[in-house]
Amino acid sequence: MLLLQALLIASSALAYPNQIHPTWTSLANITIAPRQEHTTVFLPPSTLAILGGIASIEFPPPTSNLMQFYSIPENTWTVKAPLPVPLNHVNVAVSCGKIYVLGGLVESEGETPPAWRASPESWVYDPRTDQWTSIAPLPADEARGSAAVGVHGNKIYLAGGMKALILGQDGLQDTVSVVSIYDTTLDEWITVPNAAKNIPEGRDHSGAAVVKDVFYILGGRDHGQFNVKDTVFALDLNNVQRGWVTKPGRMPTPRGGLAAGTIGRKVYTFGGEGNSEVESGVFNNTEVYDTSDGSWKKLPPMKVARHGTSAVGVGNRVYIPGGGIRIGGSPVAILDAFLP
Repeated sequence: MLLLQALLIASSALAYPNQIHPTWTSLANITIAPRQEHTTVFLPPSTLAILGGIASIEFPPPTSNLMQFYSIPENTWTVKAPLPVPLNHVNVAVSCGKIYVLGGLVESEGETPPAWRASPESWVYDPRTDQWTSIAPLPADEARGSAAVGVHGNKIYLAGGMKALILGQDGLQDTVSVVSIYDTTLDEWITVPNAAKNIPEGRDHSGAAVVKDVFYILGGRDHGQFNVKDTVFALDLNNVQRGWVTKPGRMPTPRGGLAAGTIGRKVYTFGGEGNSEVESGVFNNTEVYDTSDGSWKKLPPMKVARHGTSAVGVGNRVYIPGGGIRIGGSPVAILDAFLP
């Protein structure tokens, strides 16, 4: 027995090098309804906000306009002013204490099979007044949802995404590579230099992070749940004219529909969709990308495998609310936090 225990400890150390007891903590479940294909952002000093998504397992799943706040110190949920329209795969960012919604996917009425299609409409939310205000919409030909989103100064970057998602088996998923930049000061969509106008390949459902003035896009997929990718694209936001580069370090596990949260110079990635090795089709993988040297490490898996969620790093923890537990629509109300 002692020999078996020693072997198990040794194998664990090899599987998770340089890790000292990473832990998962279960927190208060999302109230009102479960959530999937929503977006999560951090609103300083201590609030998470989840916006839109789907909240039911019925088919076709109805899109939600719910916005809820989670207080980290109080471990409680509250309901705030709803989105002006129901949206899923919402492009969301926080800048100067306000929440910006820059397009997403909406239900397309009367289509068979049912479909979600891109909306260019955009708004800003002021938490002091609990009100939404309309702002400049995305250029019509650049409207999409599920974009990778990054914030740098007064600019919000959208990279990739999808223009349409036809629901049901083998439904079209119209992935794009376009990059858009919104200036929050001017309330304008500004011209993107040619070298940065498109990421190297189309991506949606990617992880995203801005670390030390560099915008990273991690993994994702291209035209379908099982066409998952392991690439890392990067853009120096202090020299956008140089364009995108593909970093040499590849994700250990190609995944789309993953969540990504940043702590310091490390980006932690969780879950995802397109796992052909399990019946659920969902990944439980946790892997970390160190932007300082471009290396990846595998970490202990998620307690509950999920996709279609988003993660936020706050302090020394990454928070992951909701997500789907099976390929397609299967939302849950779980909120947990990962302490590396």
